[in-house]
Amino acid sequence: MNQLAAVLNDAPTTVLRFQPRAGFVETPYIQALSERALAYLRAGYPVHFRGPAGCGKTTLAVHVANQLGRPTMLIVGDDEFTTQDLVGREVGYSRRYVWDNFVHSVVKVEEDSNRQWASNRLTLACQEGFTLIYDEFTRSRPEANNTLLTVLEEKLLVLPHTNGASGYIKVHPGFAAILTSNPEEYIAVHKVQDALLDRMITIELGDFDRETEVEITASRTGLARADAERIVNLVRAFRETGEYEHRPSIRKSLMVAKLLHATHARAIHTDPMVRQVFLDVLDAGRAEPNTSPAKLQRIHTILKLLADYLPENAVATKEHENGKL
Repeated sequence: MNQLAAVLNDAPTTVLRFQPRAGFVETPYIQALSERALAYLRAGYPVHFRGPAGCGKTTLAVHVANQLGRPTMLIVGDDEFTTQDLVGREVGYSRRYVWDNFVHSVVKVEEDSNRQWASNRLTLACQEGFTLIYDEFTRSRPEANNTLLTVLEEKLLVLPHTNGASGYIKVHPGFAAILTSNPEEYIAVHKVQDALLDRMITIELGDFDRETEVEITASRTGLARADAERIVNLVRAFRETGEYEHRPSIRKSLMVAKLLHATHARAIHTDPMVRQVFLDVLDAGRAEPNTSPAKLQRIHTILKLLADYLPENAVATKEHENGKL
């Protein structure tokens, strides 16, 4: 525990007791996902949330980890990771120089090798029985993640020593693992080795249902629920057109809602600020001329949706409240 205390002192955000974030909502959709994941984790299986950017993977992982009631270790995948970055390494090598008092041109070099093992986050989680959240684990190279194979199956963590020897530690029975990833077609995402994927239960995530998106948007932005509904309906409608450059997620609804709330703009399509906010947020993509046919079509679509979903009287129609065009 001395080593753990040192890690906590050096990096106080490494080991956390997560609490639900402000504005977190648990609709029936979220509750059902959480209960599935908790059932798998309590049965001893790691859970893998996979889905597109903005679908709530990390937030859901944090929420589920909190339900387990154990401290949580967070790792964020990185292409530069090696096994040592996850597990640890030997430290303690030193060298000193001694100058002769009588013959100044004589220098004696003394080397001292006092090896000690310095654990990194995965090792500490396995030793202490923490809940591991490995966020975007496929952004790390597959060879770095190979150490997870024995952790998840045999409940053993192999420690690679630099002197050629190796040892292992038994994984604490309280250890649990939650991993998240984007689809493989995303940039900088590595293909998961089949052996690792076979050791976990993958839950595919997509867009939230409409009720969940409305609840999240209203609770996290302070916007009136009626305005949150209209914004969510508009973003979902634009998502269904397929004309976007990057698929708009719940994050787009949150961006728009926060901007409208911060600028005190009314959620009506004739407000110039509202029109510009929606164009800037929803039409984000790669640079292209403003006169290109694709861009002009997207702008036309967004302006048409604004007129449909943000009427002048700021009262949503029955069809819009039901999420229909």
